[in-house]
Amino acid sequence: MSGHSKWATTKHKKAAIDAKRGKLFARLIKNIEVAARTGGGDPAGNPTLFDAIQKAKKSSVPADNIDRAVKRGSGAEAGGADYQTIMYEGYASGGVAVLVECLTDNKNRAASDVRVAFTRNGGSLADPGSVSYLFTRKGVVIVPKNDTAGESAVANEETVLDAVLEAGAEEVNDHGDSLEVVSEASDLIAVRSALQEAGIDYDSAEAQFVPSMEVEVDVDGARNVLRLIDALEDSDDVQNVWANFDASDEVLAALDED
Repeated sequence: MSGHSKWATTKHKKAAIDAKRGKLFARLIKNIEVAARTGGGDPAGNPTLFDAIQKAKKSSVPADNIDRAVKRGSGAEAGGADYQTIMYEGYASGGVAVLVECLTDNKNRAASDVRVAFTRNGGSLADPGSVSYLFTRKGVVIVPKNDTAGESAVANEETVLDAVLEAGAEEVNDHGDSLEVVSEASDLIAVRSALQEAGIDYDSAEAQFVPSMEVEVDVDGARNVLRLIDALEDSDDVQNVWANFDASDEVLAALDED
């Protein structure tokens, strides 16, 4: 689940749940394969591959798995699939807009999985273009906060802002245990490089769809949207889900008690 605002913190927690680690690993490996196939197997000359590998390492994907994914994607080793990117648009209950990005080698299977997830969880598929206009493709870098300088520089809102402002960053959002740096998608590499040059560690750097407006939901609404997102993410073909919903701190606290 890729949301925005306070949901960035929720997403971070969800990704760390051991029960879903297998699916998370599979998505990260698929990202690496596709990046290597598109731009070659050398991370130094393929920034998208560099960032895909960085994110996989931060999520504790074994180095051997990463190396094999690069080799499959670049053609150095047999077994890579020919993945296609397909976007689906729809609505969750309460009028929350949902974008679904699939990376699949079977379009019919992906379409069926997405349709069933929406139908069984109170949502509905929408025509192409009817939802995507509510989102803008942005570069998003997630920087973990730290209080003391270890191998990397201290990361707080001020030091991060100083490092990335001239590289094209538009805003830095505080999400408790991490900072979110948002830029135009075309400035993503420059922003990530500026952090590296400043010695600031980061967890991930990737293009995401950020909502231009958000729908506030109550506890029941949040549960319904998350149920749909969970159903979508159960499909091996679904790579990312973005939704334009937000919730109060009270709603988030109630969800944490579930």
